[in-house]
Amino acid sequence: MAEIAHNGGNPDSLTYTVDVVTRSGTSFYLGMRSLPLERRHAMYAIYAFCREVDDIADGPDSNAVKRSELREWRAEVERLYAGNPTRPATRALADAVRRFGLPREEFLAIIDGMEMDLDDAMFAPDGTRLRLYCRRVAGAVGLLSLHAFGADEPDAQTFALALGEALQLTNILRDVTEDAEQGRLYLPGDLLRRHGIDPAAGISSVLSSTALDAACRDLAAIAHSRFADADRALLRCRRSRLRPALLMMGIYEELLDMLERRGWHGHEPPLSLSKPRKLWAALRRGLFRPKWRPPA
Repeated sequence: MAEIAHNGGNPDSLTYTVDVVTRSGTSFYLGMRSLPLERRHAMYAIYAFCREVDDIADGPDSNAVKRSELREWRAEVERLYAGNPTRPATRALADAVRRFGLPREEFLAIIDGMEMDLDDAMFAPDGTRLRLYCRRVAGAVGLLSLHAFGADEPDAQTFALALGEALQLTNILRDVTEDAEQGRLYLPGDLLRRHGIDPAAGISSVLSSTALDAACRDLAAIAHSRFADADRALLRCRRSRLRPALLMMGIYEELLDMLERRGWHGHEPPLSLSKPRKLWAALRRGLFRPKWRPPA
């Protein structure tokens, strides 16, 4: 915890957020560690906030209890921006809000996304609703991260939103079986029906369909297209300011490729990259892609 001792923030809150990040085993940790200290702690605090509200949505409580807890987090965001946060994650965020101007509406958008998880319409949602979900649970995190990174080019927002959607779609494709065990199905219903799969028949029917692999490959193609959109925007951004996002981009592109090589047959456990492979994928993307081009 030596890094905390040299930061002007609340030591207890910083200790809490560092602990949340390190215990999570998140792939984002590698990218966070590449940041200067103050920006790194801002990212730790953003991640801790996301972890807190995501744990509510994924927890065992009833939807009524979850909605109540998420309403309290909305109130906590208001307390944060009023200058009197009461929770460890938001006390750590207070310093980041002051330093980097983190926008309040993006924290509220993340909570909106968690609330969508409590809605039956997120069971095999249509493509439009799935894209809104990705914007809230991943795009909002990306836009907050830009402030922590110091990436202020207009095209950086385009990059962050495209990359956020690509990452979230990759997560969905990785977790098809695991989500199904919790009664969740994020694969878009309109895409499933195009392949002759009826989501109304139930999760077991979806997972046992011989067309599942083709449907997932179509969604993977959408994820690839969003990675490509992020790449195009990146050419008009300063890569040095987006290095943490690029490291994550490399890891998730490699993960998506591995998923496609394995395929989807309804009973696969979540796939993950080994640490050496994750490091190579991250560094390859972070170091060896095209350089910045100034806007025309």
